[in-house]
Amino acid sequence: MSAVLRFLTAGESHGKALVVIVEGLPAGLPVTVGEVQGELARRRLGFGRGPRMRFEADEVTLVAGIRHGRTLGSPVAIEIANTEWPKWEEEMSPHPGAPSKLLTKPRPGHADLAGMQKYGFDDARDVLERASARETAARVAAGCLAKALLTRLGTAVVSHVVALGPERVESGARPLAADLSRVDASDVRCFDADAEGRMVGAIKAAAKDGDSLGGVVEVLAYGAPVGLGSHVHWDRRLDGLLAQALMSIQAVKYVEIGEGADTAGRRGSDAHDAISWDTEAHTYERATTRAGGIEGGMSTGGLIVARVAMKPLATLNRPVLGTVDVVTKEATVSFKERTDVTAVPAMGVVAETMAAIVLASEALRKFGGDSLAEVVRNYDAYRASLGDRSPSSAAAAGGG
Repeated sequence: MSAVLRFLTAGESHGKALVVIVEGLPAGLPVTVGEVQGELARRRLGFGRGPRMRFEADEVTLVAGIRHGRTLGSPVAIEIANTEWPKWEEEMSPHPGAPSKLLTKPRPGHADLAGMQKYGFDDARDVLERASARETAARVAAGCLAKALLTRLGTAVVSHVVALGPERVESGARPLAADLSRVDASDVRCFDADAEGRMVGAIKAAAKDGDSLGGVVEVLAYGAPVGLGSHVHWDRRLDGLLAQALMSIQAVKYVEIGEGADTAGRRGSDAHDAISWDTEAHTYERATTRAGGIEGGMSTGGLIVARVAMKPLATLNRPVLGTVDVVTKEATVSFKERTDVTAVPAMGVVAETMAAIVLASEALRKFGGDSLAEVVRNYDAYRASLGDRSPSSAAAAGGG
């Protein structure tokens, strides 16, 4: 099954630019460079990031598909220039030639060795440049457009860090859409001040040892309408689509929908979300989010919850991981590229992006339309047919 809203990225970490093409957006969606740059700036947030985050400017150019601030219904192309390109122009040149040196000591935990074997490369840079998480900047640009569409449908996607290294949020508090700026103001994008302090301490300790930390981000979608996704085919199930999209983020090792891991150990009587009828709102309600807002592969109209776990970054500031030189076959330690102590806070922004793209695509499949006005009309008519005048999730999101 092909996605209604599709995107394709191109570019290398130290290449001239990243490019993303987004296809399937309706005509008339307002888009500005400032909005895209704002989302990209959020991706650079987080205590524990490396020095590159301080001088990356993410110079955005809207290349195609937008005229006078609105989409045309044609593919949208966005370029994100690499401000460091002059330093890398010779090493990353597309013209015939040879690199100044070969990277022959693949890093454990990276795509280096498997990619070198798969494609027949003798230089790990031929793999790592594209495998780098720098590619997610292009995804975030695409996600900005998806979020803009979802906003018109009363849906908002936010994220917050719930675990970083050994430290975890104990309160269970979740931010609403209106709390996003407060989350972003946190050094580690954590909604719990007590946990934030402990997380910063863990990062400092790992940095002192030249080590790295992983963690878990919770992604929340408020105001998603009932019926996104479908039960009729395996590849149309919304939870499956979200899991694949979130799992595709570099260094992510597991995805959980709702209380999936804990639910597996419970009895059925304590594992599901009871349904009630809200007479005033004239809608069905679920007081819990054990299923993460998805039942039978479809959104229920309640809060969608997914947790995304990122492993500790495999490039360390104190290289200690053993490897093998692919030329000499001698035991050695891996080479070092610039790295972060942790990128979990930034991963949350990327996770928002991937969730938003999936939800926007399924919303377009459900509501259709060549123009934004047509999509909104279809959405409004669908809500009216459900008698869903004021769902609590949309109110929490600040949506319509």
